[in-house]
Amino acid sequence: MNNMNNMMKQAQKLQKKMLQSQQALATKTVEASSGGGMVKVVANGAQKIESIILEKEVIDPEDVEMLQDLVLAAVNDALNKSQEMISAEMGKLTGGLNIPGL
Repeated sequence: MNNMNNMMKQAQKLQKKMLQSQQALATKTVEASSGGGMVKVVANGAQKIESIILEKEVIDPEDVEMLQDLVLAAVNDALNKSQEMISAEMGKLTGGLNIPGL
């Protein structure tokens, strides 16, 4: 029974550390770009897009599809970088164990 209590205490500590890490990650950002830096996207560790910056030169009314592709590529890259940042931080807490859902 004592072993079960210790496991529960450890689980509660891990849960508290994870919550603190998630809060800290929400304040960290990553930046991604496409089109040679013509489109820049900033995402945070909560997987939210904070900003999208477009250089004037990339805005061509005759080629809207290109701009859409560049924005999509930069957003996806920013979200991937954000996920990598989250995985690295959670890996520190779990000691490299691959725990589903974390």
